[in-house]
Amino acid sequence: MGGRVNLTERFAKAARADGRKSPIFYDDEVIGFGLQVRDNGRKTFTLDYTFEGRRRRYFIGDHPAWTVAAARDEARRLKREIDAGTDPLDRRDERWAAPTVADLVERYLKEHVTKQAADAGKDIRSMMEKLVLPAWGNRKAVDIRTSDVDKLLAEVAKGRARPAKAATKQKRLKPLQGARPTPGRANRLGSALRKMFNLAIRWEIRTDNPAACFIRNPENPRERFLDLKEIGRLSEVLAAHKNKPFADIIRMLMLTGARRGEVLNARWEQFDLDAAVWTKPAATTKQRRLHRTPISGALVQLLRTIRQRVPEDCPWVFPGQDPEKPVHEIKRFWDDVRGKAKLEGVRVLNRAEARAYEAGRGSAGPPMALTFNVTTPDASSFRRAQSQITAEMAAALERARRNL
Repeated sequence: MGGRVNLTERFAKAARADGRKSPIFYDDEVIGFGLQVRDNGRKTFTLDYTFEGRRRRYFIGDHPAWTVAAARDEARRLKREIDAGTDPLDRRDERWAAPTVADLVERYLKEHVTKQAADAGKDIRSMMEKLVLPAWGNRKAVDIRTSDVDKLLAEVAKGRARPAKAATKQKRLKPLQGARPTPGRANRLGSALRKMFNLAIRWEIRTDNPAACFIRNPENPRERFLDLKEIGRLSEVLAAHKNKPFADIIRMLMLTGARRGEVLNARWEQFDLDAAVWTKPAATTKQRRLHRTPISGALVQLLRTIRQRVPEDCPWVFPGQDPEKPVHEIKRFWDDVRGKAKLEGVRVLNRAEARAYEAGRGSAGPPMALTFNVTTPDASSFRRAQSQITAEMAAALERARRNL
């Protein structure tokens, strides 16, 4: 031991081990506080104390990163904790063992996201891996603050340019685009973070939720409607297209307002064509509940036509190139059809918006607003208008086809 000394900056700079094995020079002002000097010249401030009968040593920090005055103040603070019944070494060990954000994300994905619908779970996993982990992965979950959430969501809302890709031999259909605002993605990430930190409270990882009151970004609703002429052009393009199965996928989306994944993964066993009912398994629905949905006569007729084309032993309504799997994606087909039908700003999304449809019915005369690409409504309003949507959609398709 180095004995008791008056620890000053001057003494700390001049202190040497002088052949002794890591001597500690104890302060004559704060009991237990000292400066340990190693043979290699490293100098570390320490605090020796007794807690519940055990002799313990806490390493405060190295000199000169810590000054003598700062280290002495920290020693005093630690001694107050000890007098209050808290062992600073145990507390530090608990912090070192505390879960990181990466640990929390892993548990959240494993124990919660796996119970959600496949598409929703895939989107959440993507956001966590691409947005959250690069920013927070190595930080302790207890250290995330509301300001951190606000900063991350603001960055996500700004959008980001697509990453550079190696040149390909094939010519791109569209040039790579720069950054575009993505307020909707930021809002979805905020909701996912709020749920994750709520679970963190339940799992006793932290006591509060930094994303509980995250600020939602304003989103512009997609209000693109197809009038009768557009429906007619679309109907003609679908009728003339060589890819009949994919054309029928678009028709079924229009006649049902169902989610794209529900249509692509539809199985024959789900349909009772005589009773005109589509029973959607809980595993394929967003709410994870069994849905029994009435379907229109036009859809029943369409399904009977498709049934004649699909092999009897195939379970899928729309089998893919591998008959054991359904069609996976229709983006290229839709881009082709949309271009031929001259439909600008229309995409195949989740479902028709019943509220916008009902509002359109109240206006005088055509063009009748039939929603094809808009935001998702509440379930009750959709159910109220579904039978009207499907019946009038089928009639509009036929009327437009005859008039053009």
